[in-house]
Amino acid sequence: MDFEIPAEITATLAAIDAFIEQEIRPLELVDDNMRFFDHRREYARTDFEGGGVPRADWEELLREMRRRAEAAGWLRWALPAEYGGHDAGNLEMAIIREHLAAKGLGLHNDLQNESSIIGNFPTVLMMRDFGTPEQREEWMPGFLDGTRRLAFGLTEPNHGSDATFLETTAVPDGDEWVINGQKRFNSGLHHATHDIVFARTSGEPGSPFGITAFLVPTDAPGFSVDFFWWTFNMPTDHAEVSMHDVRVSASAVFGPLDRGLELAQHFVHENRIRQAASSLGAAQFCIDTAVAYANERVTWGKPLSRNQAIQFPLVELHTEAAMLRQLVRFTAWSLDRQHHMEVTHLVAMCNYRANRLACDAADRAMQTCGGLGYSRHMPFEHIYRHHRRYRITEGSEEIQMRKVGQDLFKIRGTR
Repeated sequence: MDFEIPAEITATLAAIDAFIEQEIRPLELVDDNMRFFDHRREYARTDFEGGGVPRADWEELLREMRRRAEAAGWLRWALPAEYGGHDAGNLEMAIIREHLAAKGLGLHNDLQNESSIIGNFPTVLMMRDFGTPEQREEWMPGFLDGTRRLAFGLTEPNHGSDATFLETTAVPDGDEWVINGQKRFNSGLHHATHDIVFARTSGEPGSPFGITAFLVPTDAPGFSVDFFWWTFNMPTDHAEVSMHDVRVSASAVFGPLDRGLELAQHFVHENRIRQAASSLGAAQFCIDTAVAYANERVTWGKPLSRNQAIQFPLVELHTEAAMLRQLVRFTAWSLDRQHHMEVTHLVAMCNYRANRLACDAADRAMQTCGGLGYSRHMPFEHIYRHHRRYRITEGSEEIQMRKVGQDLFKIRGTR
């Protein structure tokens, strides 16, 4: 078995690094753009008076980053060639995501909002695999040029992990559907043109069959963004949404009727393995930064790193990162070769362990660097705040462990 990174991916990483140094790093350094990445980052990014959503100048900087990445051919790297991409598979993307996150905070790959020079376009793949020919023709150009932006509305006030019990309903009325219900932590709605709304169209509460996905315009009558939840990780784009007799046409049905959860599964598997790789990279950055600080910091006349109480916790984290790296890459490699449901337990292992490792590494780095590590002048609090949410969102770690348990104990057919 060959554990070496393929030569073509190694060459890609070198080219990415060169692009960052030539185009992205200089952009960070002009017009005081470092305010978005140094100790001022949370306040520079957040419109606290406007509901806690991202500030316009912060999002404009991200757009400029994406424009440069698009011009250089990097932004669509993961997409199929038919959509201007490079057909990068899951293994390649996992290696790239880890590489970018291991560089630490920067415009090249922002850990707070998943904006990167190598774009992540899960909605493009969802539309390719589940959209009708008419939908693909209408939607694909907008996805790629930014004029169509989707939010994701699954979680509800009374239902998070138990999504099959959702209470939002869609009822047919002639050639239209009428949607009523509420969504919570409806991500991306501060700038979305449409929302993927999951609603029950048949079946009983708790049944995975009978839930349908709809492409709902955010300006539709009866669609209300009530407020944005302020979170541990600011700025926020997680909205509370209510829908009162929202009418959409039959063409708004996204994917097979009554089988909308298949779209959600498709969305999360590729997202989860790439996000796990990012968490691994962030964890390694925290470990490496703490090691460098401990080697430079002199206490009681000797480097701090000479103390085994400093060494051993970082050794354990470094060891776990090395083991997790192999599991992430094996799982990504398997995703490129098998149906995603065949390796769902491996994706779950990677996801929950990587998210926890990022939090543990950030916490240990704070402790190693003492008061300076606790300050916002070092990046650990930012990394911790961002990655802490992934132990809850996109499937809490308990849900991930349950999935592993179902495979381990051969439990099938349970809710």
